[in-house]
Amino acid sequence: MDEKEDLETLGEQLYPLIHPKHQENAAKLTGMLLELPGPVLVQMLQDEALLSEAVEKAVRALQLAADSSERTLKEEDDVSTSSDALGEQLFELVDVYNTGHSQKITGMLLEQHRDAVLKLLSDSRLLDEQVTLALKTLEEQIAEETDVGDRSDADETERLGEKLFILVEKMDPLHAGDITGMLLEMDPAVLHQLLSDRAMLELAVHKAQAALEVES
Repeated sequence: MDEKEDLETLGEQLYPLIHPKHQENAAKLTGMLLELPGPVLVQMLQDEALLSEAVEKAVRALQLAADSSERTLKEEDDVSTSSDALGEQLFELVDVYNTGHSQKITGMLLEQHRDAVLKLLSDSRLLDEQVTLALKTLEEQIAEETDVGDRSDADETERLGEKLFILVEKMDPLHAGDITGMLLEMDPAVLHQLLSDRAMLELAVHKAQAALEVES
């Protein structure tokens, strides 16, 4: 079964659940929910509370979109719609996607020109594309920040290891590598202290030597 057939099946299951309370807009609401990820839709079918919450969000989004279209038809001045109001309306629409990053994605979309933001409020397909793109960008940023943090920790440990090895090698050339490896398991703050306190370093080396003797 391909993705289109999956969506049709999910739509057929969702529609009867939505129709009793929202007869007039059941088809539109079902269509809006079908823009969400498949696993989320499956979960909704199993969790009445989750489905109800998503439907209510979609209803509010539909109303906001209708209000926005009505204002456009009346050629209402863009200035009359404040940035805060636009942000609130856009957040309601973005929140339907349950990305876990509604606030950040809304902020990213609000960086666009006012006309572009107003277009998002009335064009659900365009909004879907931009939310997906913003989420991808956000996830890449998070992954990059995590990667940089991991690299920084590794670089710091490597630098400390090199400095420690030089000192340890003078005390125990034969076991310098093993002892340095054992010391590097300590907290970085302690390692910095070992580098600046000779007596503390000697004590740590003796303890490591004793441990090595036990192991051997």
